[in-house]
Amino acid sequence: MTHPARRRGTGLLLALLAFAQFISAIDYNIVYVALPEIGREVGFDAHSLQWIVSGYAVAFGGFLLLGGRAADLLGHRRMFTSALVLYGLASLVGGLVSEPGLLVAARAVQGLGGALLLPATLSLIATTFAEGTERNRALAIWGGAGAVGLALGSLLGGILTNYLGWEAVFYVNVPLALGAAAAALSIIPKDAPRERGRSFDLAGALTATIGFTALVFAVVQGPAAGWTSTKTIVALLGGALFVGLFLLIEARTAHPLMPLRLFRNRSLVAAMGITFVFMGTFGAQYYFFTVYLQDVHHYSALATGLAFLPSALVGMVGTKVSEKLLGKVGPRNTIITGLLVGAAGMAVLASAMSPTGGYPILLPGVVLLSLGQGIAWTAMFVAATSGIDARHQGIASAMASTTQQIGSAVGLAVLVAVANSGVHLTTGPALVPGLRTAGFTAAALTVLGVAIALTLRRPAITPPAPATAQTTHKAETGMPA
Repeated sequence: MTHPARRRGTGLLLALLAFAQFISAIDYNIVYVALPEIGREVGFDAHSLQWIVSGYAVAFGGFLLLGGRAADLLGHRRMFTSALVLYGLASLVGGLVSEPGLLVAARAVQGLGGALLLPATLSLIATTFAEGTERNRALAIWGGAGAVGLALGSLLGGILTNYLGWEAVFYVNVPLALGAAAAALSIIPKDAPRERGRSFDLAGALTATIGFTALVFAVVQGPAAGWTSTKTIVALLGGALFVGLFLLIEARTAHPLMPLRLFRNRSLVAAMGITFVFMGTFGAQYYFFTVYLQDVHHYSALATGLAFLPSALVGMVGTKVSEKLLGKVGPRNTIITGLLVGAAGMAVLASAMSPTGGYPILLPGVVLLSLGQGIAWTAMFVAATSGIDARHQGIASAMASTTQQIGSAVGLAVLVAVANSGVHLTTGPALVPGLRTAGFTAAALTVLGVAIALTLRRPAITPPAPATAQTTHKAETGMPA
């Protein structure tokens, strides 16, 4: 039986980790709702506006491996608190600046904070809660807190933008992040002394960060600058070169940033592919839903925030469904179920978009999409942390999260290019055909995630216990042996 004091301790810890996810999710949806006003007041054009989202994703994806190894080597509490402080300070700067380049830079620093925070959070979950039912429940609570954050983020973003201006969506993160950092000092146990003999692999950290950042930058910038432009080609080739150097360093160093033997874990490798597809398709829908509501139907920021509420609340239900499914059918079938339900939702939502249609006709697609998101989200990270040694939980979480963030940037860039193809206006009914095409494209691409999930091992079937004299006697007599 678990000691009551330990239950209270782990309960407080899980509440804090869920709150950190809540903060991150609030920021995610707050920014989407505020995008049109930011574009108008700060001076972004139609295509460069995506850098408010992609600047965060580029930094997040580029620094995740560094953040994962830092959590493993420097300590989970130390990195958790440092990341929250950095996140809070970057949010403060984001609200103070009024120039596009500086605002994107502040978002990039927020992304760095997120890159340090997520691996530390997932490592604390993986090393505190036993693999199986206990960890599945913890990840479901963590994911559910994110869904609540999305719900409140969309509403809070609408209220703040409508009454206080877009700057307030940055300022609100400051007390939340700094307060969580202060609470962590008393809730999270002190980090153990640093293990001797494990180096940081500075060369690997530098080449990985430069390489992945350059690759994501190239994919995000390609549609605007042109795929054959000097800037795009240099970024692609430079990124590929540095990633190649990184892999070469990892194969030869005694203490690698990312031990290549982790790629022998089939569950982790599959999870990396699934998170890439998931964020490249499901994750991009927030952007297109905001554009549809505000630029086609001219919803206010407050009305847009309210329109996001069903999506986030159903997503929270999806995380609870995921917890139940994981216990019955395992990560493989849970992920497949979530991806297929979400893909159907994207197709239904795209079909419902029209220049004159009202909000109620969108709800069936929103419900299916959000339910699928919630189901797949928890299961992806269960797969990513399965069978990984505690000493490598940070870097394993970072590997799956890196592909998640790269998928977000790549998917958004590709789908924005699809939606804007042949469109020369930034608002009005003319945007609808492109938005619908982007939705159908995302639904079709989700099938790639299903194919990857099929490579996961099926859940083991426990054979019935062999009959003994006692069990045979019990069965024959109907009485206790």
